Amino acid sequence: MESNNHSNVTSHNNSTDNPYYGEPHIIYVMTCVIISIGLPLTLVAIYSLYSQVKNDHVAPIYIINLLISDIFQFCCMIVKVAKPDWKIYRIFSDIHLIGLLVSIGFMVCIALERYLIIAWPLWYHVRRTIKISLVVCVVVWTLPLVFVLSVYFWVEFKAVITILGVLLLAPFPLLIFFLGGTLKSLSAAISVSSDEKRRIVGMLVLVLLIYTLLFLPTIIVFLIEEVRDNDTLVKLRLILIRFSPLADLILYVFIRKGAINKLLASLCCCRMDSDDNSRSSA
Repeated sequence: MESNNHSNVTSHNNSTDNPYYGEPHIIYVMTCVIISIGLPLTLVAIYSLYSQVKNDHVAPIYIINLLISDIFQFCCMIVKVAKPDWKIYRIFSDIHLIGLLVSIGFMVCIALERYLIIAWPLWYHVRRTIKISLVVCVVVWTLPLVFVLSVYFWVEFKAVITILGVLLLAPFPLLIFFLGGTLKSLSAAISVSSDEKRRIVGMLVLVLLIYTLLFLPTIIVFLIEEVRDNDTLVKLRLILIRFSPLADLILYVFIRKGAINKLLASLCCCRMDSDDNSRSSA
């Protein structure tokens, strides 16, 4: 989510966000590490969801789109670290911004879906259709594209940055509402198992925590003009923004049924084995 003073919202006017136009080396290295770890894991996650579809299981459509948006981000990161021509870099910066905004949209959709399962289970099961999900997906993909394309015809740079800050801030009250509403409705959700409730609450807490940690510095920079010259905060927000696809993989693990239980079981087994070994050695 880099910035330009005229037509391109994702390119900075002094080119400080480009690995070879002045971006600190640490950010360049961190981007390479994020790509090397995140891209293979995301491809594995998508293949796992595709296997569920082949086995006639209903795969969560929002998490699939979320992972696809992450692939877009990883591809844009690869182009950036490859040191392309400046115009190419600007184009892929815009695509990166679209992918980031799309992933944020689907994070909110996932949180909303989890909230509805707990707070309005009957309404959710009756009204939930593939058609509605597809319409939501089209809207989530279209709105960021329209916004970024409109930037090319926008003259006032400060207004664009402020709007971006507001767009990033908007999900916070929604995520807080979804978490609070879910906690309030837990006792009334009789049709949902205890394990499912714990996983849903854990996921909502994780979404809010990830969003706060990854996007708060960027929101501060975009909404408070006085801190935009703070190099430390600007570098921090660039690094955190690029961790977003990795955070989405954590959400995927929470959504997968049984994944957290298996992880906890493995940890418990390891702990029991270590306790047995310590007792035997004693």
